[in-house]
Amino acid sequence: MSEFSLGLNLRCALSLIVVVISNQPFVKAKSPEARPNVVVIMADDLGFSDLGCYGGEIETPRLDAIASSGVRMTQFYNTAKCHSSRVALLTGLYCDQAGAQSLSRGTTIARELGKAGYFTAMAGKWHLDDQPTDHGFDRYFGHLSGATNFFDGDDTFRLNGKPFNDFDDDFYTTVANTDYAIRFVDEAVESERPFMLYVAHNAPHYPLHVLKEDYEKYRGRYDAGWDAIRKKRYERQIKLGLLDGDVARLSKRHSQISAWESLSDEEKQWESDRMAAYAGMVDRLDHEIGRLVDHLETKDVWENTFFLFVSDNGACPFERTRGKELAPYDPKSYWTYDTGWAHVGNTPFRFYKQNNHEGGISSPAILHWPAGMKAAAGSFDRQPGHLIDIMATCLDLAGADYPADVEGRAIEPLMGRSLLPVVLGETRDPHPYLYFQFGPNRGLRVGDWKLVTYRSGPWELYNLADDRSETVNLVKQDPDRFDTMRDQWYELAEKVDRLPKNQRKPVKEKMIQGEIERKKRKPSR
Repeated sequence: MSEFSLGLNLRCALSLIVVVISNQPFVKAKSPEARPNVVVIMADDLGFSDLGCYGGEIETPRLDAIASSGVRMTQFYNTAKCHSSRVALLTGLYCDQAGAQSLSRGTTIARELGKAGYFTAMAGKWHLDDQPTDHGFDRYFGHLSGATNFFDGDDTFRLNGKPFNDFDDDFYTTVANTDYAIRFVDEAVESERPFMLYVAHNAPHYPLHVLKEDYEKYRGRYDAGWDAIRKKRYERQIKLGLLDGDVARLSKRHSQISAWESLSDEEKQWESDRMAAYAGMVDRLDHEIGRLVDHLETKDVWENTFFLFVSDNGACPFERTRGKELAPYDPKSYWTYDTGWAHVGNTPFRFYKQNNHEGGISSPAILHWPAGMKAAAGSFDRQPGHLIDIMATCLDLAGADYPADVEGRAIEPLMGRSLLPVVLGETRDPHPYLYFQFGPNRGLRVGDWKLVTYRSGPWELYNLADDRSETVNLVKQDPDRFDTMRDQWYELAEKVDRLPKNQRKPVKEKMIQGEIERKKRKPSR
């Protein structure tokens, strides 16, 4: 057995001890009714800088207000892709470790909090096997698909396990998710049980279906173009204190993105319009979150509700537009935006959704708990966190244990660590590592050091304490650290994540320019 294997086995053993300890609640409840409610909201394809409180110009007053009285994490990670982030959030495990979409080697927050006496409900996008009601949720409204028509829905919509097809002329998915979330809150309050509500919005994932009034609100605001908008976002991030400009430098526009000034007037108009559609979707998302919070306050349960907002991956660079001639509030339209605006969404980082560079895996994370907050209101927490931590956090809040098996099947040991110290203003017990993989993209963070590949290209090494934006590759300067972390990634991929052998092939030593940089794209015509 290798020295690393012995170390890994020891860490796994220690992690089991940590799980047992961390599952004891930091705030002891005198009775089950005193335990906090939990509301977890996940946005879809929302970039690190899209919210106002993370430097964006999109109007998000409700989330900004929650952030101003809560805590914002500056180094919170997702898995760079939709389905794998949902697996991590629900199970506290890495994607393949949990059995991927089947969740066959894990359990869910809903199942375990249900055992602890919680009313469990979900609204929104599932994107995994089976249905939420098969995995511990008492109530569910939403779509099982990975994306949907925001106005007309699709045939995967379900309401409590049964098909739902009530798509009238006023139907809009983001609004409907909140309608049912509110309905489920009412049922939970009536049950006199604490509740766990998970709202997985499909917004602002493509297609860029936006309500007409929200679209018109933002038309013209993006005429200055992605270069200017990105620079202004970065300046706001520095002014807010979200980022340290000496550490998180503004990364350069990738060569695959055209300079704004090189576009024709027609191309500029198209690009401005589709970003306006995207911004309108984010604005509406914020409005609906505010509507849910207002209802929680009306029901007198907001004070003792632990609230967490995150995104499933970085901004999306996929150009898949169809029906460009149609308005984005026409259900038959199918707009997307391209790398230019995705680069803005992930300011100041490099790359996008599906990549394991910071642009693909960095998420805004807002934590709030009026009855339990001890951290300074509006403060920033700079400790690394990950979606795998949400299961541990929920167990911690509920005073529940993580099981060794579920319904007779053994499950993997919990990988996440509670986020409760963040709202208590305390230092967390750090992860020994954070592991990343999606397709040919790979990453590993150990302390402040990060090893990463762009697709199957050569490994890159960065010291995030000095270079959060990953601009200076240190592979040649620190070959011993590189060798150690590279070997660790392969061992974790095989022994912990259970990644299939064909996804653990060695990376290329050199990358042909055309493989790492797509041909510079002109906007769709």
